[in-house]
Amino acid sequence: MDEFTISAGSLCLLSLVVGFIIQSVYRLFFHPLRKFPGPKLGAISHLYEFYYDVIYNGSYLFKIEQLHQKYGPVVRINPRELHINDPYYYEQIYAGSSRIREKDPRFIGVFTTPLPMVATVGHEHHRIRRGLLSSYFSRRALKKAELIIDQKVDRLLVRFHSAFKCHAVLPLQRVFAALAADIVSEYCYGASQGYLEQKVFQNQMIDAVNYVMSMCHINKSIPIIPKLLRCVPVGLMEKLGLQMADVIGVRNLIRRQAAKSLDKEWLSHDTNMLSKNVFDAIAAADVAPQEKTLRRLEEEGAALFGAGIETTARALTVAMFHLISDETMIRKLRDELKQVMLSPASRPTWAELEQLPYLTGVVNESLRLSFGLVARSPRVSPIESLAYGEYVIPPGTPVSQSAYFVHMNPQVFPEPESFNPERWIKAAEKGQYLSRFLVAFSKGSRQCLGMNLAYAELYLTLARIVRLVDMKLVGTTIDNIRVGRDLGHPAPKAGNFKVKVEVMGIASKS
Repeated sequence: MDEFTISAGSLCLLSLVVGFIIQSVYRLFFHPLRKFPGPKLGAISHLYEFYYDVIYNGSYLFKIEQLHQKYGPVVRINPRELHINDPYYYEQIYAGSSRIREKDPRFIGVFTTPLPMVATVGHEHHRIRRGLLSSYFSRRALKKAELIIDQKVDRLLVRFHSAFKCHAVLPLQRVFAALAADIVSEYCYGASQGYLEQKVFQNQMIDAVNYVMSMCHINKSIPIIPKLLRCVPVGLMEKLGLQMADVIGVRNLIRRQAAKSLDKEWLSHDTNMLSKNVFDAIAAADVAPQEKTLRRLEEEGAALFGAGIETTARALTVAMFHLISDETMIRKLRDELKQVMLSPASRPTWAELEQLPYLTGVVNESLRLSFGLVARSPRVSPIESLAYGEYVIPPGTPVSQSAYFVHMNPQVFPEPESFNPERWIKAAEKGQYLSRFLVAFSKGSRQCLGMNLAYAELYLTLARIVRLVDMKLVGTTIDNIRVGRDLGHPAPKAGNFKVKVEVMGIASKS
């Protein structure tokens, strides 16, 4: 029996070794991507990527940067994916709706559920799901959002005033996360969790979003993990140290609002939906039954909530860090803001603020240096071959380009690490369309649905805070916000993204 066991084990091991050799030979010499440059280990196995992203904690982004320096603008970064480092080619990868682009099924593993629009693989299926919500996030529909943003910023200013009186040090990224969470929840669901009312800005929901993002590389490499986590009871998760109370509170809020919308079967999907919430849009009478189950509405709502918090809060934090750090810059912005804010009590509209070139430069730089996501989001052209120089990319090949490489390209953005609002003004004066290379919201048919809402938040929030509030940095340097790791979102080399401030003065609105 022992000899049989040993023989069976040896046979299994031998089979694995032979299988690996055969697979490696195929990937190196017979695979459709065999002629593309890149490291041989990366072509043979996904373990090459796993090593840098999981073992070395999100460092494959910078390894890819080195690979481009060695091999050129096109690199085979794993057995089945190409990465192209060319900002002028970005719109070919992330193309508009007239060209079919699907998500890479393997990439979907980074999400904890396949039901939201953001995790939808097929081009046509995604188009249908996006169509249900697109009018709700149009500029015309966001008139209601402006009122909500103003109300939430009012509350934020009250909190800043309280912090000023007691000399409190505030974690600015959490403050802005609370603001964004209250805006998104009230605009999308018609009810707010009241994060701006918390005595301490704990906001476990942002912790949960960060936790999910930090697991993205593991989830992609081992997709069974998120499936197993969905089966783990909440109580056990709490015992394991996952702070779930706030997450559960948000999910319960989303579930209740979704259930209410599902009861309104008489609703139709028309222009009147602009006065409703996102669940009403998905649950309309003319929507296919499989698209409006309670679970799908709940998961779509959770995805919108998570996406609407972290990136907007990060952009606001990056903007304020650089403005506080540069007295000349903040003075120049304040002088410009006085054109539409004659007094501290003034409430300019989003449309008015967009006409201010320096503020627009600040908003664009905040998005450029906060990146949105730095994780690759590969696209697949299932029918069309793509051409890049001498290369023909076969249909069905996942192709990606990280926003990091576009935003940090020195040919497009000289001195890319510098926060320089003037670059946008000078580009406009020269007739250059620099916004083409601002890809924090991605591009094409899968561009971030909440982009307009995020822009409204950035303009309206920055204008009033810069006009009314004086702050100083406390124990914070550029290293606390500079990209050092790819954890889905950009993370510093050590610790967490954070900016601490003390409020030094606040103007009276009277």
